[in-house]
Amino acid sequence: MELTPYVEKLRAELAVAAETGGAEARALAERLAVPLESAIRLTLLEAISAAADEITRDLAPGSVEVRLRGLNPVFVVNTRQSPPDEHPAAPAAPAAPAWDDAAGEKGATSRINLRLPDELKARIDEAAARERLSANSWLVRAAAAALDTAAAPRPAARPGGAGLGQRYTDWAR
Repeated sequence: MELTPYVEKLRAELAVAAETGGAEARALAERLAVPLESAIRLTLLEAISAAADEITRDLAPGSVEVRLRGLNPVFVVNTRQSPPDEHPAAPAAPAAPAWDDAAGEKGATSRINLRLPDELKARIDEAAARERLSANSWLVRAAAAALDTAAAPRPAARPGGAGLGQRYTDWAR
């Protein structure tokens, strides 16, 4: 994505705004335009990164990354949980569904407060870092995978001890 047209547009808008202040304001705007260019680029990159984070939350288990190539950002869309060469034995997580909220909007998000033991939080942060995700994105994937696994049908116990090693509990009268 080329940022130069956006930077130039802001520079032109600054010049137009300075015209109303006369020759002195115009000269000041011209002197400020060059040093402000790097600040403008940085602000645009921060906005793009924030947008990529929001998109990643909605794409779980996929993700969107912003990388710099020279002065310009490049978007990298990952549709898998992790590249096959990084974790060859790890099964791919199932795709997270687009959840429907009460109003019927797909992809809406909700905020919750979650208290975790420090040790568990550290382990989550490490796992997220290994997959190059935020802790929030990692937790969304983990929750979706756990729910998908819990909803999957489980094999029935077979008579004659075929289920040895499994434990069953129930109430009896």
